[in-house]
Amino acid sequence: MRQGGNSINSTARICGKSKLTVLRLLADVGSLCADLHNELVRNLDSRRIQVDEIWSFVGCKEKARKSGAAGDGDAWTWCAIDADSKLIVAYLVGLRELSYAREFVQDIADRIEHRIQLTSDGLTMYVSAVIDTFGWEGIDFGQLIKLYGPNPDADRAGGARYSPSECIGCLIHPMLGEPDPRHISTSYSERMNLTTRMCNRRFTRLTNGFSKKWRNHEHAIALHYFVYNFCRKHMALGTTPAVAAGVTDRVWQIEDLVGMLVARENQNKCHGRINRADRT
Repeated sequence: MRQGGNSINSTARICGKSKLTVLRLLADVGSLCADLHNELVRNLDSRRIQVDEIWSFVGCKEKARKSGAAGDGDAWTWCAIDADSKLIVAYLVGLRELSYAREFVQDIADRIEHRIQLTSDGLTMYVSAVIDTFGWEGIDFGQLIKLYGPNPDADRAGGARYSPSECIGCLIHPMLGEPDPRHISTSYSERMNLTTRMCNRRFTRLTNGFSKKWRNHEHAIALHYFVYNFCRKHMALGTTPAVAAGVTDRVWQIEDLVGMLVARENQNKCHGRINRADRT
């Protein structure tokens, strides 16, 4: 249900369960998905990777937080996508700060086997993060900087507040190595941001289904990216990104995830009984 763009409350009503039960299940399955991603999405044969950040908030928006409202404020999800297989290579929930950029880029490096061409938007902290991780000669890195201007159609319609500025051009900047200018693009990463907003209620603009706790926000994102990678067939590929990338040899079903979750819970219960027996 969480992959259909529903909120926690609507999921609870559809399933006939309490909100607390749904949140506990989200925490369990989110932790499982994060662990599976870290275990399975390794040793990738990726060649072209695009990165971007998508904004959301937890508890309240940053402006309200600075005014004294309860909440964590801005929450940025850093995401890296393989331009060929459409696999989500790495993701990180955090702030739009250099320390998170370095952690994110390092995670990408730990998951790939070959030299890659990396493309980002014009966020300057990517340059320092990439140099710190790959060095000056270990990567082909380029940035695509979009130029924006006022949107006259939105202004005339009175919707300027909710309408994005109009893109009036792009600048391509090779930064490190020898990136192919034809592939300095963020199209796939930006399209992935749209998929995230469409499939996850927490990212919908002007929503009342936003995350109230940081951990629940992380769990929801882990579930979303895992289902996208392993369970949901990509229309352009005809299969899942995980199959296209060679991470797995089959399309996973939600039932597979449920079975693994049940097995993990049974294992934890068994360990708990053994620990209690040892103490006695």
